[in-house]
Amino acid sequence: MKQKFFALFFLLSFFAFGQKINFNIKYSEQLAVFVFIQNLSDNYPENVFKTEFNQSKYNTQKYKDLISNFDKLPIDYSYSFDEYPYGSKIPMQSRDILKKNLIETNHLNDFKLRSIGILPNATIHSLAEVISVFTPIYNELIYIPNKEKFEAQLKAMSKYSGEKNMESYFQTGLLFYNSSWDTSIPFEIALYPLPNSTGFTAQAFYNNFISAVQTNLRDYKDLFSVMLHETYHILYDEQSLTVKNDIAQNFKKNPSKYSNYAYQLLNEALATALGNGYVYESLNGNVETNDWYNSKYIDLMAKKIYPTVKEYIAQKKPMDKNFIDTYIRLYEENFPGWINELDHIMTYRYILSENKKDFNTIGQMYPARSSEEAETEISMLSIEKMKKTPLTKIIIVSRNNNETLKLIKSQFKELKQWKFTPDKEFQYKILLDDKSQLLIINQQKSSLQTLFANFK
Repeated sequence: MKQKFFALFFLLSFFAFGQKINFNIKYSEQLAVFVFIQNLSDNYPENVFKTEFNQSKYNTQKYKDLISNFDKLPIDYSYSFDEYPYGSKIPMQSRDILKKNLIETNHLNDFKLRSIGILPNATIHSLAEVISVFTPIYNELIYIPNKEKFEAQLKAMSKYSGEKNMESYFQTGLLFYNSSWDTSIPFEIALYPLPNSTGFTAQAFYNNFISAVQTNLRDYKDLFSVMLHETYHILYDEQSLTVKNDIAQNFKKNPSKYSNYAYQLLNEALATALGNGYVYESLNGNVETNDWYNSKYIDLMAKKIYPTVKEYIAQKKPMDKNFIDTYIRLYEENFPGWINELDHIMTYRYILSENKKDFNTIGQMYPARSSEEAETEISMLSIEKMKKTPLTKIIIVSRNNNETLKLIKSQFKELKQWKFTPDKEFQYKILLDDKSQLLIINQQKSSLQTLFANFK
């Protein structure tokens, strides 16, 4: 059985590196309408879709109720790949599978047929019904007024992709990440128009990339570098279990106290170095001189590792232990203060609090979030679950303070010498042996914002 497994893996790897992946650029009306309805939700910030709808004759209670019903549809389910190192494999997301099915089908009946089993049939039917109702509205308000420009853009982008050999950057990523891809599976790029806008949104999942495109966009290097950035997340995700275990162990065994938070930053830093660094430079002829990413931690780390990434690409070498050691050293030498900056370490967080409102408060204070888990029970079991993750560990104590603080102290060997006063407010931070930060907040009357502001 083992021999068959390795033979199959070798075959997939051979096809991945020996043949080209097909990039298909297209417009998906079904996906565009789905995104349009999402953006009309009260839960979404102001945007061009909402503006056009609110100014239209369709801004009536009938359609508002449909939007509200869409919001309430239970379409978000997931499952994790527990055999992989924590956080190294993206969980399955049912919403992304639904979007994939919208892209890959041309009719809602086909979408429903393909989506059976992902959600209950009644939910799929309701989702398809809302999309059906809003399709002519979307076309009237968004697509038809921008059709001529957008369809010309699709042709121009397809030509640009061919001329610039975009598939070769996919191959570059495959080799660098030591990943694999079955080349019989094309990469579907679904675009839709975004009028009256200076920016665009992008997401990649499975074998799909989706993005809104400004209707006045003429220079495509930004779009394609972002597209490859998102695609590199997929290639990182598609690394084999063996490769992911090796990477995790190389970080874990590195003696630097910075290795854990360097690891948490790895996925975004590499995708940025490759997409916004290497691809952009290749398309533009020069390195981007502005920010590569809107987070200083990702932006600066990507720029520091970029020369090493270029060296590995030039030598056609996959990332290895030496690369990881170099990456950790660059993090340690250039950004030693980051492991104490809450804006950085709170991006990867596990929160225990008996006050559920604390989760929203923390989300408002630290909106950047790569990984988050939260529980409303502070117990031996919940602390044990927390300890198994490499995330920043936040415990907020606001009830039964003395007993709860004693429990916390008993569960962390690093707190053996810790002394606390349960009836006095305080905040305490310590770097644990797993190289993650533990933050303990003892709350009496002060707001959570005030207590977090006092961390040093």
